Amino acid sequence: MTDLNAPLGQSGRKPPGAAGRRPSPEKPRRERSGRSVVPVAAGIFVCIIGLNAYAAFLRDPLPETASIALAEQAAEPSADTGPVTGSVAAPAQNDTSGVNIVYGKPSDGSQDTGTDAAAATPDAGPPVAEGRISEGGPKIIIVRDPSAATVGQPVQVAHLPEESALESSKWGELPVRAPDGRRPMDIYARPWSSAGGKRIAVVIGGLGLSQTGTLRALKDLPPEITLAFAPQGNSLERWMRQARKDGHELLVQVPMEPFDYPQSDPGPQTLTVEATKEANLANLRWALGRITNYTGIVNYLGGRFATDDKAIGPVLREVGERGLLYMNDGTAGGKQLASLARAYDVPYVSGQVVLDTTQDPSAINARLKELEKIAEVNGYAIGTGSAFEATVDTVAAWANGAKKRGFEIVGVSALAR
Repeated sequence: MTDLNAPLGQSGRKPPGAAGRRPSPEKPRRERSGRSVVPVAAGIFVCIIGLNAYAAFLRDPLPETASIALAEQAAEPSADTGPVTGSVAAPAQNDTSGVNIVYGKPSDGSQDTGTDAAAATPDAGPPVAEGRISEGGPKIIIVRDPSAATVGQPVQVAHLPEESALESSKWGELPVRAPDGRRPMDIYARPWSSAGGKRIAVVIGGLGLSQTGTLRALKDLPPEITLAFAPQGNSLERWMRQARKDGHELLVQVPMEPFDYPQSDPGPQTLTVEATKEANLANLRWALGRITNYTGIVNYLGGRFATDDKAIGPVLREVGERGLLYMNDGTAGGKQLASLARAYDVPYVSGQVVLDTTQDPSAINARLKELEKIAEVNGYAIGTGSAFEATVDTVAAWANGAKKRGFEIVGVSALAR
């Protein structure tokens, strides 16, 4: 019988044997998709990338030296402790075994963390103290030959004396030549560039006499400026350590008899013409024992004493035997003193311009310009001044500009002959 309610074209009859069986659901129709194309496309893409990489390698192969460097770097752990600031470059013609990299505290007061100079230049010896790096100042200093490895102290210990270059005495710790022949002049020197050019040394004296003035000088003066400490000052050891940490080269001012003595009195322990040799040497050693870590001495006054060969001769001999330099500030002694220093084999240097005969900043600036002109003619120049407020401010402002004009500011030991 036909089922009238069955859908059109269906009779409603069950096929034979279908009784009691639930009809199977119709299987979904399988549709063709693009999925089978994906692996093929990916394979083609990878092949294209590989061909491009191979072509690039053939065109720009990795240099052999770079490969070696990378292999060595992988074999040994890096010793770097932080980023290195400044450019690391040496003259192409120089042997890099004579190069020391200098790290220090930038002039803005932030701390440079790049302190691993030994890792950067294994043959160069320890890094040399630079301390504060003022605007325009070099980040890399090439130490003078032939004693490149023995000039200057590592930055971490620049404020500490070299024990092998000290002797104990009733006047305190006095500088002497080290057993290996190194001189305090070299041990505590501020290194300088070997590039030549126009070099200027500026020595500012009177440190230690005024706490306020000393603090101002240490805070404001660039590290290239040489500082001279008065032995009659206070807290000298503390000021010395701070100055050395900042990178300054140091001298000791020794009071000597002027022509109008005692109307002009340099102070206690003054070296005089009438005193015995032993008394003058005792006063000299008293001054030398007040601080450590200096490269030499500079006269304080001393117009009369420095022109008397009999009086100054034993002092020069003592200075030379101890491995120190002698600086004439430009007011006491002349060619005669220079000749006598050569006879005693004492490194000698003389100031050419006194910067602050008046405390007028414009006058001090004029003297600094004169210093530059001398350096342009002779290749070097030396100026001296005192730690007055006007002098410190004017010299600090001038130094950065002078470096940008092509002058290298050096420690006084760089110019000692």
